[in-house]
Amino acid sequence: MSKDKLHLFEAVGVELEYMIVDRETLAVRPIADQLLHQVAGEYTNQIERGVISWSNELVLHVIELKTNGPARSLEGLHRAFQEEVNHINQLLEAHNAMLLPTAMHPLMDPYKEMKLWPHEYNPIYEAYNRIFDCRGHGWANLQSTHINLPFSGDEEFGKLHAAIRILLPVLPGIAASSPIADGAPTGFMDYRMEVYRTNSQKVPSVMGYIVPEAVFSQAEYNDVIFQKMYQDIAPYDPEVLLQEEWLNSRGAIARFDRGSIEIRVLDIQESPLVDIALVRFIADSLRALVQEQFCPIEALKDWDEQSLYEILLQVIKHGEKALLPPEYCRSFGINSDSKVQVGDFWTHIFETLYSAEEVKSEEQLTTLEQVLELGSLSCRILTSQQDWNRTTISSVYRTLSNTLSEGTVFNSHG
Repeated sequence: MSKDKLHLFEAVGVELEYMIVDRETLAVRPIADQLLHQVAGEYTNQIERGVISWSNELVLHVIELKTNGPARSLEGLHRAFQEEVNHINQLLEAHNAMLLPTAMHPLMDPYKEMKLWPHEYNPIYEAYNRIFDCRGHGWANLQSTHINLPFSGDEEFGKLHAAIRILLPVLPGIAASSPIADGAPTGFMDYRMEVYRTNSQKVPSVMGYIVPEAVFSQAEYNDVIFQKMYQDIAPYDPEVLLQEEWLNSRGAIARFDRGSIEIRVLDIQESPLVDIALVRFIADSLRALVQEQFCPIEALKDWDEQSLYEILLQVIKHGEKALLPPEYCRSFGINSDSKVQVGDFWTHIFETLYSAEEVKSEEQLTTLEQVLELGSLSCRILTSQQDWNRTTISSVYRTLSNTLSEGTVFNSHG
C-alpha cells in the first residue's frame, strides 16, 4: 500500500501469485527471471505496467502480479489482471511454458525442483533457506492471493485487526484450492495452509498461531509480536537481514510502514475473475464487522488466538464442511444452538450483505453466488475425478490452465 494516509476501506491492494509450468508436461519451470528480463532487458525484481506490476518471489517458478499501489475501486480490476495473465502467457510461448493457477503444484517434488531467486534480494532468500530450509512444500510450492487493507492510526488499526482476526479462520472455507500434492489427494481441503503453518517451526514466534495475537495498537503489536520475533531470530541472523516487519509470517500481518494489514491465508483461484470477487466479498465482510453490523467490535477483541486457531485447523482440513461452534457464529449474527457448516456460514454472510437485485446485476456478485453454489475450488477439483493418478491430475490441471486463460469459473461438471 502507499504511504499516503488512506483510511479504512478507501482502497485495496491485491497480489496474485502464479506458477510457471511446461506447456506439455506441466513440470515447474524456474524461469521467472528470464520472463522479467525478456520485458525489461535486464534482470530486475519488478516491472510496472500501468495498473498492474509484475515481481519475483522466493522461488524461480513463481511470478507475482499485483496492483501498482492501492486500487481505489475493484471495478474492472479482474480484467486488468486478466490482460497481464494473457500477455505473460504469450511471452511464455517462446519457452514452451505457461501460467498455472491454484495454490500448489500437484506433482512438484520441491526437494528436488526448488530454485531460489538468484538476483536482487538473493541474500535475504539465502538466509531464509539457511535457517528454515526452503525446499519443502511449505516454502517452495505455494501460490496465494494477498489482500492489503489500509488503516490510519491506532483506532482504525484496532478495529480492522479485530475484524480480520475473527474472520481469518473461515477464509480457507471459501478460498481453498490446494487439495492435491505429491501426486495424490492430501486429505486436506487447504493443504497449502497445512504445510505453511509449520514452515517456521525452528523459530515459532515468526508464525505464532497464524491468527495474530489480540493486540490492537502499534505499541502493543511491537511489544508482543515484533520484538519477540526479532529476539528469537537474532541468533540465526547475525547479519540482521531478516529483522523487519515482513519477517512476520502470520496469516495477517500488520505493515505499519505502509499503513496496511496484509491478509495471507487465501489460496489463489482459477482466474482473476474469481480472485477479485473473493477480495470484494472479504472486504465487504470486514467492513460489516468494523461497522458492528453483527456484534460490537469489543466482543470481537475477546477472542484469543488459540481458540481461533483451533477453528482454523478444522477449516484447513474440512473446508466448507467444517463445523463452527455456536459461540463463534453468534459473532456474525447466526443464532444457532448447534454447530454450523462453513458453507452455510458463508451463504448467510452473502445473503446478509447483498440484495437479490445486486447479485443479478453485478458480475463480482454473480461469480460469488456461483462459487457458493458449486463449492470451493478444492471441492470442485476433488469432484472432477474419481480415480486420481498422474494422468488424471494432469488432465484436470490442464483444464485449470485453460480456465485461467479464459478468465472463467472452473466447473467440475463441465
